[in-house]
Amino acid sequence: MLKPPRASRWAIVLVIAAMAGVAAFLASREMLAPPAPPPPSAGPARPAAIPERRPDIRLADRNGRLRSLSEWNGQNLVVNFWATWCAPCRREIPMLNALARDHRGRGLEVIGVAVDFREDVLKYLQATPVDYTVLIGEQDGVDAARAFGMETIGLPFTAFIDGSGQIATIHVGELHRPEADLILAVMHEMETGAIDLATARARIRAAQTHPDRSGT
Repeated sequence: MLKPPRASRWAIVLVIAAMAGVAAFLASREMLAPPAPPPPSAGPARPAAIPERRPDIRLADRNGRLRSLSEWNGQNLVVNFWATWCAPCRREIPMLNALARDHRGRGLEVIGVAVDFREDVLKYLQATPVDYTVLIGEQDGVDAARAFGMETIGLPFTAFIDGSGQIATIHVGELHRPEADLILAVMHEMETGAIDLATARARIRAAQTHPDRSGT
């Protein structure tokens, strides 16, 4: 077998050493880099069991003020859990803005709960108009999601809560305006006393499973 000339052998050694140095540098950068936010859940998460009543979670808003859902007692709530790194969450924001505007002063509040790093959320809110209250939490945001029955947290998900604190449903996945309007129509029947919580939940499940048979 022919051996490469001495100069060529030294060139190969230098290339290998350089590649090893680059690899070590990249590895050290990975080790020193801050942890990335968790990726979205690969499959559709589902609440283990939807609580009957709204948990009274407490999180800081965008100004750092600690807020509690009890501040909105007596109002219907649409509580949307999201994150800046979640594409379906970002797509929902214009619809939620419109929902908040359309129902402003009519007994409905939209609340966003960002399960994300605070600095990332604040930066995102500087560039993206969000016309409703946003609460922010990292581990306490995860704890808030679990308080709503989400053992496996997939984002986005949205809780619909009536003025008495009953959770009509938790919609998992990207929410669209027809779905929101349908759920709010069923909640209105709850408010008037025409149906109870169990009937409302059954109606919503039926409408989500068979939209053409919803009857709403």
